[in-house]
Amino acid sequence: MMMEAKTPHRRLLIVSPHWPPINAPDLQRVRMSLSYYRESSWEPVVLCVDADDVAGTREPELELTYPADIRIVRVRALSLRWTRWFGLGNIGWRAWWSLQRAGSELLRREHFDLVFFSTTQFLAFALGPVWRRRFRVPYVIDIQDPWRTDYYERPGAPRPPGGRKYLLARALARLMEEPVYRRAAGFISVSEPYLTDLGRRYPWFGAKPQATIRFGVSPTDFARIRDHPATGAALYREPGKLHFLYTGASGPIMPHALNQLFRAFKRYSDQHPDRAARFHFHFFGTSYVPEGKGVPSVLPVAVEHGLAGQVTEIPHRLGHLESLSLLLQADALLLLGSSDRAYSPSKLYPYFLSGKPILSVVFHDSYLETILAELNCSIIAAFDSGLPEDSAQGPIHRFFDLALAGFPPAELPVRREELFNQSFLAETLTRRQCALFEEAIRSPNIP
Repeated sequence: MMMEAKTPHRRLLIVSPHWPPINAPDLQRVRMSLSYYRESSWEPVVLCVDADDVAGTREPELELTYPADIRIVRVRALSLRWTRWFGLGNIGWRAWWSLQRAGSELLRREHFDLVFFSTTQFLAFALGPVWRRRFRVPYVIDIQDPWRTDYYERPGAPRPPGGRKYLLARALARLMEEPVYRRAAGFISVSEPYLTDLGRRYPWFGAKPQATIRFGVSPTDFARIRDHPATGAALYREPGKLHFLYTGASGPIMPHALNQLFRAFKRYSDQHPDRAARFHFHFFGTSYVPEGKGVPSVLPVAVEHGLAGQVTEIPHRLGHLESLSLLLQADALLLLGSSDRAYSPSKLYPYFLSGKPILSVVFHDSYLETILAELNCSIIAAFDSGLPEDSAQGPIHRFFDLALAGFPPAELPVRREELFNQSFLAETLTRRQCALFEEAIRSPNIP
């Protein structure tokens, strides 16, 4: 039950370039939090980019999932029609000056206690020092992905995407991360290892207020889906089949887990062909591109294992509410770990709230394995170079057997519902954000 809102006495300017009706992963924390900031006495104003200037999947229904009286300030960006000739599609580049002008005007004319950057458009973070110097307003950064990373330089890592764009982004990260982060008043991160890495890199980082606050999930989103089912993708449910579903991006950082899953299923199929014939695997929304432009990344792996007939892939990005609707249609859910062991997938939390059985194929000792163990919500098939080659096979085969038996409750992990409600619901996590905001504005460690 939603608590009665307190009268806000602090004002929060939130910079989130992506905003509904655009559906992008990096806006979801703020979208889910808007209903609860006022309970902690913060009045939010969102600064974003007009959807007409953003190349992304649209989901107009998302505009109905936060309070209608929240003030949204939209700015225009340089048109993609012109900037794409220079290879400049990133909204952080195209909208930087517009965000800077609009934010400066808001900070000049109105009082704000804090600026909160919640985005993966890292260049937007550079607005923080500009506004800090001009208006003496502290800022907090939400680290959803690492800005500067050596992931693609590690042994065995996939080839970095983007070619020269990646090289430019890496150079800018090395140049800008330290001065931008040094002047920040505090940090939120979806993954504790991201903060740990920054602490190793910068001696001053440990003195900054910081908290690991995951994305979480909003029960009201599921309530909306049950009352008003989303249109769009649907599982084709062939009678007598069991349908396993994975939603969200896949690709070069997840081939290890995908190969483990398909290798184990191929062996299961060789041993029990009649049983295996009842399974079908669905992978929806495996890229971030609009409908009609996606290139399959899962199906080619299935072909390599001789399983193409039991795998369906829809590569274009799905709407958030559309994805939730799909979860409720599936018999079981699949969660694939990344070769980036600090990876903290936000999809875990709606997976949990759906109540469906979950099979997770993850690297041993990864951050994701730790979270899954905490919540005790999944059959975990862990693998690693230091483990036997077939270490993941046993748990995967057991999950298949449980599926055929109708997932007897006594055979499934006992989910830690109370821990989940305390640690992963949007309302609780928003209160933790606001506690960090309070600490940040009182912190003396702001240059």
